[in-house]
Amino acid sequence: MMEEDHFVYLKRSNNSFIILSLYVDNILIAKNSKEMIDTIKRWLSSKFEMKDMGVANYVLNVKIIRDRAKRLLGLIQETYNKKMLKRYHMQDSKQMDTPVDKSLSLSHDMCPKTLEENKKMSRVPCANVVGSLMYAMMCICPDICYVIGLVSQYQSNPSKKH
Repeated sequence: MMEEDHFVYLKRSNNSFIILSLYVDNILIAKNSKEMIDTIKRWLSSKFEMKDMGVANYVLNVKIIRDRAKRLLGLIQETYNKKMLKRYHMQDSKQMDTPVDKSLSLSHDMCPKTLEENKKMSRVPCANVVGSLMYAMMCICPDICYVIGLVSQYQSNPSKKH
């Protein structure tokens, strides 16, 4: 068992490893050895009633992508992100690889000034947006933490340039 996560288990044997992740009544198994996974599945089946659902394509609304030839595994959180953008009326936002220019400084001058801008911003509850971004950051997208840091700094002191 990993110290940090009491729902993630790791077993190593020679050059093989297996990672078993538990969430409520679901188990996700990652491995680099076919023999080791078959052994674990047989053992688990002897101890618990279980159903093998085969290769996982999604886990907790996160898409799992594989490139077996390159031995790569990736996670895509597109479903959650699209739902979050729609909830905050930002579904038409422009996509980019880097969420924000790192040289950008937020200032009070960037706050909404007109009645129309204020009305538009009233539909975007900032604490909820930041919370949703932090969830995405913690799960899949650590690169957005810079934006969340800027927004949090700005919220705590809007008159100061960051």
